[in-house]
Amino acid sequence: MKRSRLKFSRYYPLLRQQLRQRSRRQILLASSVGLSLLLISITILVLTDRKNPVGLTSWVVLLPQQIMGRRNPKDTTVLKLASQSPEERVAQLEAIAIGPKSLNRGRARYLLAVDAIAGQQGREALRWLDKLEWEYPVLAGHIVLKRAQAYQLTGDKAKAQEAWQELLQRYGNQPVAAEALYAFKSDDSPYRKPEKESIAPKYARTTLTSEQLWLAKIQQIYDFSAEEPKYWERALKNYPSHPRIIELIQQKLKDKPNQPELMLLLARYTFDQPGVTLVLDKLVSNYGKSVDEKNRAIIQPQDWEAIALAYWKDRKYAQASAAYANAKPIPKHTYLGARALQYAQKPKAAKLAYKKMVEEFPDGKETALAYLQLAELEPPIDKIPYFDQVIDRFPDRAAEALLAKAKTLEQLNSPNAAEQAYKLLIDKYSNSDAAADYRWQMAQEAAQNGDILTAWHKVQPILKDNPHSLIARRAGFWSGKWATQLGRKQEAEAAFKQVITNHIQSYYAWRSAVQLGWDVGDFTTLRQPSLTVNWPTVRPDLPVGSAALKELYQLGQDQDAWSLWQAEFQTRLKPTVPQQFTDGLFRLAMGEYLKGISLVETLEDRETSQEQEQYQKIRKKPAYWQALYPFPYIEVIETESKQRNINPLLVISLIRQESRFEANITSVAGAMGLMQMLPSTAAWVGKSINFNDYKLDNPNDNIKLGTWFLAHSHRVYEDNSAFAIASYNAGQGNVGKWLKGNEPIDLDEFVETIPFSETRNYVKQVLGNYWNYLRLYNPEVGQQLVDFFAQD
Repeated sequence: MKRSRLKFSRYYPLLRQQLRQRSRRQILLASSVGLSLLLISITILVLTDRKNPVGLTSWVVLLPQQIMGRRNPKDTTVLKLASQSPEERVAQLEAIAIGPKSLNRGRARYLLAVDAIAGQQGREALRWLDKLEWEYPVLAGHIVLKRAQAYQLTGDKAKAQEAWQELLQRYGNQPVAAEALYAFKSDDSPYRKPEKESIAPKYARTTLTSEQLWLAKIQQIYDFSAEEPKYWERALKNYPSHPRIIELIQQKLKDKPNQPELMLLLARYTFDQPGVTLVLDKLVSNYGKSVDEKNRAIIQPQDWEAIALAYWKDRKYAQASAAYANAKPIPKHTYLGARALQYAQKPKAAKLAYKKMVEEFPDGKETALAYLQLAELEPPIDKIPYFDQVIDRFPDRAAEALLAKAKTLEQLNSPNAAEQAYKLLIDKYSNSDAAADYRWQMAQEAAQNGDILTAWHKVQPILKDNPHSLIARRAGFWSGKWATQLGRKQEAEAAFKQVITNHIQSYYAWRSAVQLGWDVGDFTTLRQPSLTVNWPTVRPDLPVGSAALKELYQLGQDQDAWSLWQAEFQTRLKPTVPQQFTDGLFRLAMGEYLKGISLVETLEDRETSQEQEQYQKIRKKPAYWQALYPFPYIEVIETESKQRNINPLLVISLIRQESRFEANITSVAGAMGLMQMLPSTAAWVGKSINFNDYKLDNPNDNIKLGTWFLAHSHRVYEDNSAFAIASYNAGQGNVGKWLKGNEPIDLDEFVETIPFSETRNYVKQVLGNYWNYLRLYNPEVGQQLVDFFAQD
């Protein structure tokens, strides 16, 4: 600003002398207005002078770092307290907050302020927030946000308004400013005021001189008003997906529905939210064929893609198909449009759409899928030509089509032709998943006929040619079991080790570890193991996002972090691998466990080599596995497990399979809550333990009832977890039929031969979950795996 004053003095040399000749009152008035103008000029510099590399904003951010000197960002003292309740952490935080300047002190003061606001203690929050942005600049904007919230709690409307204004003006380019814009512009805002008065009426009856009136007019020009279009325009440009901006858009559409530009923003950024298709129905019906003043379609092809996805997620498949027809004409969209018709129970229309696709995109990647779907829609006699098209023209899908062709030929009573197809599959596509599936089918048939040696030989090519296929985990384990029965101990050990090496997360890795003699529990010892469990206390670093986002996430400030992430994550239709993983972490943090786990699980489905490389990097990090196997409700799980004398890892494993930790979920059979208790079963359990005042959608109540019932199932089957878990899913009556009296039984074979496929998979999933929780959070097993891979 010194340069500005020099310029002013140089070009107006007589101004200072003229000011001295005025009265004292005029000098004071002019000085006051001049100071205001000076402050305004600073604000303008920050907001508009992009060429200036050291504006006020940069100085505010950098200076505290220079004052404080070097800090260790890896210091997790406060981060370890983030998961604790305000009551548990207050003493430790206060001790840090009054200590020497450091990153931890800034974090502690921020958390104390947040806790005070949550406790409705506005003045206490203000004490911790005082000048905190200078000490803790990474969250400067959020500190001003908290200050505004604290002033609101104290009832000081004027101070709160000043804080909101500061947030909007000083941090207007940051997404956190959306909170201020909402505070001023929402329908229920206490700060809303009418449009600016004109200057003439405001000063018509004053006695100001012409110069004073001129200065007053200048002052009014710079008076703050959140209604100025620039604030809204900046928000729509920089952070249109911020939840507060979305709320304001929805309010504007409620007041004035016919605003297609706002509807399109909802299509782009809220396509996965409930109820959005009601808005999209109006958008499509009113503007689906409309053009703007430049004769361009109002709904662009990329917007149609978002609209299609919204309808798809809402299971409105016919509308999804119509939207894909208007999206960019590429094989993927055309295929999905046809697939949507198939889901909409319109097979004739789907068939026509698939046929049209293979004509328009004969060489498209998805065209092979279209041929396979066409085959699904035809009777067996008409399937073969479609399979041949895939076999001849699409090498990546040829093995899959060849296997389907062979099975169809068997249905058509053409054994010789089927045998030729199987032989071609093995000879030409030996390393395909389809070849592995066929070989496993042959091995199973041999084993069922008692020919263990042939079965063992049949699975060896799978372990050699397809060691990473899904079927290889099962084939590898049974190769080891069969080798043991054949007395081939060395081959058995090698097979079990291969399963652990290539399929560490699988149920069969646990069964292989048991066969190798590891202390990881077995079917009959899982209920009451004595084990140590270490739950992580510090959240991982996010792979993407701003420094403020990462800081808020690690501090456990989930709502603020989630809002910021929503603003920063604008490529939702086509997220990168790190973005999808980050979104999964945030879904978990917000309690959306089903969606969060799904986002992380489906990372492995990425197709390009670059995406697979990114996925493999993430997969090597503990955060990836901890996201797949989170531990919500762990306090009540451990409490109830201890009371019922059952392994808490078994309980959390069952919850993960039953409900994915969704407390309000209800099955088609009427089972409710975390442990999916049927109301009739819950009533019986409640009567048994004298606990009748419960609600199944209450996590504590559901876990209390479900844990007792799981322990009861173990008592019924003498602590055999395979039987108890099967019973939890299929009922005691069915399990009793499967056990065939008192005949001795191989428990691995029992699991594999459970007649109900749902229950068979259920038992494997629950026990596979148990293995993963054990290897991730039990230090002894974790160390055993470290030693194992070090030797491998």
